Amino acid sequence: MARKSSETGPARRGRPRAYDTEAALKRATETFWKTGYSGTSLDSIATATGMNPPSLYAAFGNKHALYLEALARYWEISLAATREALAQDRPLDESLMLAFEAALSIYFSGKGSARGCFVIGTAVAESVDDPAIRRSVAAGLRMIDADFEARFRTAHERGELKPDADPASLAVLASATMHAIAIRARAGVRRAELREIARKAVSVICG
Repeated sequence: MARKSSETGPARRGRPRAYDTEAALKRATETFWKTGYSGTSLDSIATATGMNPPSLYAAFGNKHALYLEALARYWEISLAATREALAQDRPLDESLMLAFEAALSIYFSGKGSARGCFVIGTAVAESVDDPAIRRSVAAGLRMIDADFEARFRTAHERGELKPDADPASLAVLASATMHAIAIRARAGVRRAELREIARKAVSVICG
């Protein structure tokens, strides 16, 4: 898919960084989250960050590079939240609910309506024609599955699951539940309803 010159222009220019790039990345992420990758212009990012286009180029590169950095940062934050929930020494059902609650906290973290998952809301559509975004999405999904699978293997060893339980299959089911509540959050479903969906899924997964 052809991209505008503002999206694929010079990757970086040698100018001093006079801005808080971490704060700017956060504001850029908020903008992408609200209007999507294709619907977000470089001008709207400049307005949100308070940086002019040359400064944006110097700090992040073009729009595409900035979006990939925002996507990577989102994966870092969301995966850390999931891992923290699953790492706690609690019964399996409590650990899973903590992971889903952590996800809901992210999905409802914006001002106004729930915005769901940044990846599902902005990256999935772009991944069809954009190999770099597709690789990021695929890698992140593999890491989510791996984190859940590791927790299920521990639960299996502790006797928290049936002897014939398949940790890999349960991991995919848990990940799918996370994706489902993300989509429903973006569709306007109330947080309490999403929490109940997660609770029912945990009941099924834990047998």
